[in-house]
Amino acid sequence: MAVVLVLCVGGLAAVGMQVRCVDSSREAARLAARGDQGAASEVVRRGGPAGAQLALRRDGAFVVARVSSRSNLLPGITISAEAVAAVEPGL
Repeated sequence: MAVVLVLCVGGLAAVGMQVRCVDSSREAARLAARGDQGAASEVVRRGGPAGAQLALRRDGAFVVARVSSRSNLLPGITISAEAVAAVEPGL
């Protein structure tokens, strides 16, 4: 019974982490597409899960932001999300 409870709590925590990864990757992609990579990193630091990592890359006329974080309650599981934004003209 205790194992099931721990897995349920871990699953709920993972869902919360996923939502935070999605939100922060979307915002980071938007900011990076405007040329503000420093603000993109700050958004992930403040809004992402604890210990979240941001990876930005350019793909033609787009910026791809990937936010990932390891789950503390479910060892060995990494939660991540990607978002894409069009680069502002002139950048």
